[in-house]
Amino acid sequence: MVRASHIPRSGEDGRLGWIGLLGAELWFGLYWVCTQSLRWNQTYRYTFKDRLSQRYGNDLPRIDIFVCTANPEIEPPIMVTNTVLSVMAYDYPPEKIAVYLSDDGGSDLTFYALLEASRFSQHWLPFCKKFNVEPRSPAAYFSLGSWDAIEEKELASVKKLYEEMENRITTAVKLGRIPDNIELNHKGFSQWNSSSSRRDHDTILQLIIDGRDPNAKDIEGCALPTLVYLAREKRPQYPHNFKAGAMNALIRVSSEISNGQVILNVDCDMYSNNSCSVRDALCFFMDEEKGHEIAFVQFPQNFENLTKNEVYSGSLRVLSEVEFHGLDGYEGPLYVGTGCFHRRDTLCGREFSKESRIQWRSENDKHTKESADELETRMGLRYGCPVEDVMTGLTIQCLGWKSVYYNPARKGFLGVAATSLDQTLLQHKRWSEGDLQVLLSRYSPAWYGLGRISPGLLLGYCTYCLWAPNSLATVFYSTAPSLYLLRGISLFPQVSSPWFLPFAYVIIAKYTYSLAEFLWSGGTVLGWWNDQRIWLYKRTTSYLFAFVDTMLGLVGFSETSFVVSNKVSDPDVSQRYEQEMMEFGTSFPMFTILATLAMLNLITFVCAAAKRVEGQGKDAKFYHS
Repeated sequence: MVRASHIPRSGEDGRLGWIGLLGAELWFGLYWVCTQSLRWNQTYRYTFKDRLSQRYGNDLPRIDIFVCTANPEIEPPIMVTNTVLSVMAYDYPPEKIAVYLSDDGGSDLTFYALLEASRFSQHWLPFCKKFNVEPRSPAAYFSLGSWDAIEEKELASVKKLYEEMENRITTAVKLGRIPDNIELNHKGFSQWNSSSSRRDHDTILQLIIDGRDPNAKDIEGCALPTLVYLAREKRPQYPHNFKAGAMNALIRVSSEISNGQVILNVDCDMYSNNSCSVRDALCFFMDEEKGHEIAFVQFPQNFENLTKNEVYSGSLRVLSEVEFHGLDGYEGPLYVGTGCFHRRDTLCGREFSKESRIQWRSENDKHTKESADELETRMGLRYGCPVEDVMTGLTIQCLGWKSVYYNPARKGFLGVAATSLDQTLLQHKRWSEGDLQVLLSRYSPAWYGLGRISPGLLLGYCTYCLWAPNSLATVFYSTAPSLYLLRGISLFPQVSSPWFLPFAYVIIAKYTYSLAEFLWSGGTVLGWWNDQRIWLYKRTTSYLFAFVDTMLGLVGFSETSFVVSNKVSDPDVSQRYEQEMMEFGTSFPMFTILATLAMLNLITFVCAAAKRVEGQGKDAKFYHS
């Protein structure tokens, strides 16, 4: 109201800048309304796994677990191995678990690492069961340094086996080849030949552990989970649709091998941190009153390598601890692509109806497979977007299904956060670009979701889909006041003016609430400061690049790409990250924008201060019409 009622009459008084700031402030106000929808109706959930066991005993559904990796150079095979072992060791009947590794890198090194994991699992799984260890990623568990009620002899034995396995895998990766004796003695390696390449090869499918085989036992004589390696066929002349294509290939392959009624998908760097996560998810799916309405159960993304004050704001703290609970209040968090349990038939395109209650018992596996076959033409994740997971979750919810957000005290999955500024900005560029593409696609929540999902959930989707457009208002707000101030024109009222009070109120209220929310979510004051700094960096770089690329894509000047985050850090970079020093050590286009904005505001500050000190400048006056 203040700015709208006091627009300068001439350009010399800053009329255009004034109007521009008015438009930016109106945009910020409308976007604020969207963000508040995530705070109006928050829901927090708890499970009672003992009741699940009492009611169903061992008569539980089959679980297919999809682990996706794409590049052995930036996603090390030993890391993939630890993730696979962690989900194989779930506190769940092993004969009902099938683990599938999708290797989009088509690497024989990754296949070799999985073979090593299958051998080590014969010792690791019974060890986990006997001592109820947490977490069940060997690397994470052995890094704890202290163990309770663990017999030193058994611990030393299994740790030695792990270190030997780790050494063999890392040695093979360094040499870039498989040991000759292993390659000659396992027929699976024959599928790699001189004519194969990462982007041009036939399908490579290997059933490493067949859970149906009575001889597939661990050292205690107990059954082992099924373990499958898949490198789907790739040809340079055909689009492979990135992770969505990999997931759809896994859906088809798993339907012929294990056909689990529930599908869990995790990224290769998100190891299981809670062995009871499967049972937690089933508490929602198998609820007798509302379980038949639920399509997927989404766990938050959490990270193990965060520093105390989160220099790159990598925890997504407010998003996971506040906003997604708000989405859950509207019967549906977003599907974020990892740490998510799905009903298979919803991924196959089944529409919701009150009569379509899933049959969980094993004798109905055949019926489930027939239903999946009927829906095969509509199955799987949607293509054509860097955040195919968000688009897929939205289309599922628009078919009438609900979803659940479950954020337990012991985190279900832990991954690796970005350890450099360039990786952080690239990751947010991909997310914001994909979300904007969803908004502009046929599956946009603004029109496809209208009338199909609740208004609160629709506003929640728009909160993330509007990340990229936010860059325009933010960039203008970050540059226009400084440029006009260099000319001696202030676009804000003087501190002595009563019209300054509304601006002061908005600033103080906004930052006070933001700080309180961040601290309530478990952060620190310095962590909040870093979060605010990264917020500005993202809006002026990642979101701006995402907006420009999306607009260019609409007119045919740009193509959608999927950038895999690097999980390997230079030792020096890692050291600076642990010391919470921001990393600017690379040549990166987004850094140019940050440097330009910083220099502009610094020059403006110095010039304004100099004029004040020397008494040469006149005080900028607030314009009264």
